[in-house]
Amino acid sequence: MRADAERSRRRILDAARDVFLERGLGAPLDLIVRRAGVGPATLYRRYADREALVRDLTGDLLSRLEAAAHRAGQEEGDAFGAVRRFVHEAADLRMGAVIPVLLEQLVVDQELIDSRTRTSAALDRLIRAAHDSGRLRPEVGSGDLILLSVRLSRPLPGGLSGLDADGALLHRHLDLALDGLTTQAAPATRATPASGPASGPAPDEPLTFADLVAAADRPNVAD
Repeated sequence: MRADAERSRRRILDAARDVFLERGLGAPLDLIVRRAGVGPATLYRRYADREALVRDLTGDLLSRLEAAAHRAGQEEGDAFGAVRRFVHEAADLRMGAVIPVLLEQLVVDQELIDSRTRTSAALDRLIRAAHDSGRLRPEVGSGDLILLSVRLSRPLPGGLSGLDADGALLHRHLDLALDGLTTQAAPATRATPASGPASGPAPDEPLTFADLVAAADRPNVAD
């Protein structure tokens, strides 16, 4: 792909990510065009319909998440520091917040499954290294980190969004949460809800990436 074409694609995908997160998958594509600063023909020439855009955006985010995990593992000397770096980079991508939105209409094909598998494997390597180092609590799994990012990286509602215009508050809260995942932190306790037994894994069991995939209950692989 030519460099100028790749720059246009990057602008479209970044704009689509933000617009879908803010307005949902039904947001007008013209809003994405304006946010990306490209002509309408540029978007429609690349993506035949909204489904094609959602598909490419999902694959792109998974690839970028995988790359972030590889960079963190290769460039950080400390295993827990690699986990911390990955979580912060994932938050900057806003992937954790936008993927649940994209899943509303996504048809999962084999290519996406392969990308998801590679991403999960890269993240699992970071988790294992952090466990082996003795820094990361053993009940913390890759699914826990993904859901932590989902919970903390969604936009704040209404006027509260002004408190985090530059993203600094998000990263502050991520650091506070990550500090609670170290073995030096006191173990968490969870009360059983009054409405019935607790769902999800037991408090001493990690939540895995596979658990998230199963819980999403997505459609079967496309023909």
